[in-house]
Amino acid sequence: MGVGTKCIHYLYKMAMDSVLLMGFFQKTWEWIKDLDQQLFLLINRQWNLSWLDTLLPIWREANTWLPLYLFLILFVVINFPSKAFSWILTAIITFAISDQLSSSLLKPFFARLRPCNDPELVGMVRLLLPNCGSGYSFTSSHATNHFAFAVFIFISMGQVLGKWKWVFLFWAGSVAYAQVYVGVHYPIDVLVGGLLGTLIGYISANLYQQRFPTWHVENSKSSQND
Repeated sequence: MGVGTKCIHYLYKMAMDSVLLMGFFQKTWEWIKDLDQQLFLLINRQWNLSWLDTLLPIWREANTWLPLYLFLILFVVINFPSKAFSWILTAIITFAISDQLSSSLLKPFFARLRPCNDPELVGMVRLLLPNCGSGYSFTSSHATNHFAFAVFIFISMGQVLGKWKWVFLFWAGSVAYAQVYVGVHYPIDVLVGGLLGTLIGYISANLYQQRFPTWHVENSKSSQND
């Protein structure tokens, strides 16, 4: 067998392997997509309660949590004035990075339709919001942003908050779940968004912790007397 024949045979084998691999990934994605749609329909159509129908559309709204953000800002400013500016700035940067990665990079790249806009689910989605929105579905920016912020708080303020730090992870998870419940995201959208946000929050919090490893309540009066 000549060199040219060997090269052709090798290239042919590589091409066939690529086709088989692409077929495997396509079948795997179809299986995941089907499972994702089935789980979405369970959460959106069957696992519902009347009080959740009222609560979760409000729960997922950003404006609902403005008092919480204000409380955190005041809490840090009053008790940890020397760290307040850097903590607030890092929290804002964490949110901005997570939002841009999800909204400006991943969503346009994957261009996955929201379930409430998906032709395959016409007439099957309970939309609990005034409109579905024109944006894409993967990943969920709500899940990404809330988990990034929650994990940042969990790590950076964990020693101050104690057991209360777990509430923020529950909060992020509940907001992510609400996105599926109200009909605007698939489960895999919020799952991957949550994992991405967790990674972003973990990195930003650990970078912040390198500069401010310990937190102690600062007594401004005693500091002034000293």
